[in-house]
Amino acid sequence: MGANRNGDDVTEINRIHLVGFFPNDLFQITSSWRLDIWNLVIRLCWFLLHQVFNTVHIMMGIKRVLESYFVPSGLLDEYKDLQLKKLRYLAVVVDSEEALQTLRIIKLLQWLSAIGVKHVSLYDMQGVLNKNKETILRSLSNSRLWEESHEKATFLNGGKMTLEFLSISDGREGIAKAASYLCSKYMKAKTLSGNQNERVFTESDVDIALKAVGCGGPEPDLLLIYGPARCHLGFPAWRMRYTELVHMGTLKSMKYGAVVKAIHKFLTVRQNYGK
Repeated sequence: MGANRNGDDVTEINRIHLVGFFPNDLFQITSSWRLDIWNLVIRLCWFLLHQVFNTVHIMMGIKRVLESYFVPSGLLDEYKDLQLKKLRYLAVVVDSEEALQTLRIIKLLQWLSAIGVKHVSLYDMQGVLNKNKETILRSLSNSRLWEESHEKATFLNGGKMTLEFLSISDGREGIAKAASYLCSKYMKAKTLSGNQNERVFTESDVDIALKAVGCGGPEPDLLLIYGPARCHLGFPAWRMRYTELVHMGTLKSMKYGAVVKAIHKFLTVRQNYGK
């Protein structure tokens, strides 16, 4: 009897422990199972979303490549006979390392001339293009320098393409010359009039000073950037107030169709100017 009773006590104790332990253990297993499912669902959704974006990116790339080949063939009517009234002035910014590819620069200018662009400004930070301007001009029979134009105000009316070569020094030196011009003009006026009040220079004053020192120049309507950087690389900021910037990739990968597409997009986009 004593042995049976002891056995019953042990069984009862085990049953109590099992009843007390099993619900918590089951809850932990269920929670872990639900967490694993949620992690799997989230990873699956992220994978599918990533695949969708990759597919869209690939399709857009294929579309751009096909258009770049179809545009020169004349199969797309929307890119034929571009009306360049809005594009009076175009600038090309090139990374200084890529500016050493003179033959590609010449080829790009020949494309722009064939499209009908009349005035192009070529810019790189270190002035590589300016050093090679004689080679570039000799390769383009229908071109002339901006400095050699007799009537700069009406340079767009000529049949030749007008080229302007700029570098980072044109920006810095231009501002320095304009500041010196304004300072000397202000000091002279102050001496003659005897007025001791401080003069506040406006944007129009700076524009007049830049033109007076020969650093004004027309503002480009469209600026094409060639190189790894997606910025204007120090192109004179005062000449970019309403300029549309387009990154074109590297010179090595440039295509005629891509140039035509960039110009066509600029011509079809409506620009809103603030007051």
